[in-house]
Amino acid sequence: MAKTPQRKDTSQSKRKPVRRKKRVRTMPYDVAEELRTPAEMAAYIDAWLTMAPDDARGIARALGNVARAYGMSKIAREAGLGRESLYKALSDEGNPSLDTVVRVARAVGMRFRLEEA
Repeated sequence: MAKTPQRKDTSQSKRKPVRRKKRVRTMPYDVAEELRTPAEMAAYIDAWLTMAPDDARGIARALGNVARAYGMSKIAREAGLGRESLYKALSDEGNPSLDTVVRVARAVGMRFRLEEA
């Protein structure tokens, strides 16, 4: 009977090291934490009105971000609105009335102005 040649185990020497992918860690971002001064808040709202003038929900959400940065309870008190209803109105699914928008703007020290397009 003929002997079969034995193979040399070279698998260890020819293997390339396995590179593991680094996990990307994400952290939640809240723009309200970045809005510190009334000027920053006004610039943020102005940017929304300039860049997306037809996005009513986006503008309402931006106003909600400003209200949260300012303090939602304080805004609710100054605007004469309920805090929970204010959160709801200025959320992604909210649809605030013009009265609510004007009251919140006034409470944070802003006003809306119309100009010719």
